[in-house]
Amino acid sequence: MVRTVVAGMDGSPESRAAVMGAPPTPLRQWGRAAREAKLRGLPLKIVHVWEPVPQSMAQAPLLGPETLQHWTERIPRETAEGVRLRHTGVQVSVEQLSGPPADVLTKEAEDAELLVLGSRGLSGIGGFLIGSVGHSVLAHARRPVVLVRAGEQAADEHEPDPVGIPSAATGYRPVVLGLDPTDPDDSVIGFVFDEATRRSAVLRVLYGWNLPPYYTYGLAADRDYHNEIIRQQSAALAEALRPWRQKYPDVDVVEESRAGSAADHLTDASRDASLVVFGRRIRRGPVGLHIGPVTHAVLHHAAAPVAVVAHN
Repeated sequence: MVRTVVAGMDGSPESRAAVMGAPPTPLRQWGRAAREAKLRGLPLKIVHVWEPVPQSMAQAPLLGPETLQHWTERIPRETAEGVRLRHTGVQVSVEQLSGPPADVLTKEAEDAELLVLGSRGLSGIGGFLIGSVGHSVLAHARRPVVLVRAGEQAADEHEPDPVGIPSAATGYRPVVLGLDPTDPDDSVIGFVFDEATRRSAVLRVLYGWNLPPYYTYGLAADRDYHNEIIRQQSAALAEALRPWRQKYPDVDVVEESRAGSAADHLTDASRDASLVVFGRRIRRGPVGLHIGPVTHAVLHHAAAPVAVVAHN
């Protein structure tokens, strides 16, 4: 079976407001999905999920039959046509499904190479505003999920041109990976090396680590001890990446081992990145949406699209 890149669209109030209030929004979101599909040589499937509303609501003046038809049929069809025009060579299809959006999109992700979801951006270069649907899909999907801001454009992935303006004619900005070398996962590392290879982009691997709790008790002044900690952490990162450097010799890898919060380092790096990637351990707890503190922090502050790769 040929996998597809899936772009998910739900019937949530945030999604309806984004599409009806600013038609270019889904085109930009799905434009990112189309570019991902083109990089992989895969078809793009736009999945529009509509959660049925009670009949009494459907007959309300602001949500009458014409509005429902416009939302469920015309907007997805016209958006797909726009994606085809802007991304020639990418096979685009539309599938309309009914049910709880989070459940439907999570199921669609099972057979996807990648699931792309949109989000409204916060002010300035702040990160994402994640609705309940996106949050739930991120917490449950077993395949990679890319979250894209509503205003994201193709040129944002690329280095500035000679006059300092981002341009699709220049090379890609670096791909950034957040990695803990004490617990590396092959699926996450393999995903990010593939992403860097497809883009011919530099791969920045960031490892944020905390100083030992006893460090502040007199040992902070010991410069030799401080340097030894740095050396050990850098060596651990280099060892975790060594087999991947051998497997992908053409990828330019920059290793950065730093004391401090991993989420802070990733957020800072996102300002100059085409994509930020990190793993999310699959949690099987009976209660709650488990996406982890680093994932939560980066998603709310990253300035670039974020790919979350689930792993055991």
